[in-house]
Amino acid sequence: MLTPKPRGRLSEAVIDHLVDRAPLPADPLEVLDHDEDLQLALWTVYELAYRGFDDVDDAMEWDPDLLRVRRDLEQVFEAELRARCTQPETDDVVTALFDIAESDDGPSLAHHVQRKATKEQVLQLLRMRSVYHLKEADPTTWTLPRLTGRARAALVELQYDEFGAGRPDRVHQDLFARGLQACGIDPASRRLVDEAPVQVLRQNNALSLFGLHRRLRGASLGHLAAFEATSSVPSRRMARGIQRLGLPQEMADYYLEHVEADAIHEQLAIREICAPLVEGEPHLAGDVLLGAAVCVALEADLAEHLLEEWSA
Repeated sequence: MLTPKPRGRLSEAVIDHLVDRAPLPADPLEVLDHDEDLQLALWTVYELAYRGFDDVDDAMEWDPDLLRVRRDLEQVFEAELRARCTQPETDDVVTALFDIAESDDGPSLAHHVQRKATKEQVLQLLRMRSVYHLKEADPTTWTLPRLTGRARAALVELQYDEFGAGRPDRVHQDLFARGLQACGIDPASRRLVDEAPVQVLRQNNALSLFGLHRRLRGASLGHLAAFEATSSVPSRRMARGIQRLGLPQEMADYYLEHVEADAIHEQLAIREICAPLVEGEPHLAGDVLLGAAVCVALEADLAEHLLEEWSA
C-alpha cells in the first residue's frame, strides 16, 4: 500500500517526511487543521508498526522526529477518549463489561445491511471495515507479552482462533481479504484509507493506541471484550444482508465464521481474560472499562454518520 492522501497541513507534513525526509514542524499541534488531519497523521505513523508503506523506508518506524509527533498526537487523542468514556469505579468488572456491551442500543449498521441497504452501501461499508479487518487481531497481540497467568493463556487461546487455529486458509483477516477480492475490491489499495471517514480512523487509532502502550493493556483488553460481546449477532445480520443482495459468498463466509466464534470469545474475553487481569492488577479496572466504553462509543459514531449519510 502507498501512503494515503493528506487531509490537512499536519498529515501532509508527516507524509512528506516519510517519503522525502522533509522536516517536521517543531510543534505539530500548531499546524493541526482539524481532527481529521490529526487522525490521519496518527494513523499513518501507527501503520509503520504494522505492514508499512511501499513508498516508505521501513527504518522510519523508529524515526525520533516521528515518534515525537506521535507522542504529541496520542496525548491529545487519549485525553479526549478519557474525557468522553471514563467509567465509574466498580468491584465487579465482569458485570460492568456486560452492562457496557448491552448499553450498545444506538443505530445498527448490521441491522440496516440485513434489511434495507443497497449493494453500493454495503460495498462502501466493507471498504471502510477493511481498515481494521485486514489486520484484525494484530493490535491485541501486542498485549500478550504484557500479561501473565490465566489472562495470558486465555488471550493466546482466543488469538489462536483469530489466526486460523493453525490453518492459514482460516486466518480471519485473510478471509476478509478474499471476500473483498471476490467483491472486486483490491485489499492493497490506498483508496481504502483515502475513502475512510474520520470515524473509521478514530476506531483504528484507539486500537493501536491501546495496543502499543504497556500502560494501556487494560484498555486494550477491555476494548477486545466489548468488541467480542457486540459482534456475534451483527455478524449474522451482515451475512444475511450480503446474501440478500447477491454479493459473493466468500464475503458472507467471513461474517458467518464470526457468528459462533464471537459468542464463545465474548465469554473468554470477559471472564477468562479481563476478570483475572483485574484480579491480579486491580488498578487496571478503570482502563478495562474505558477500553470497552471506547469500543461502543466509536462504533456508534460511525453508525450515526453512515446512516445519516445514506438517508440523505
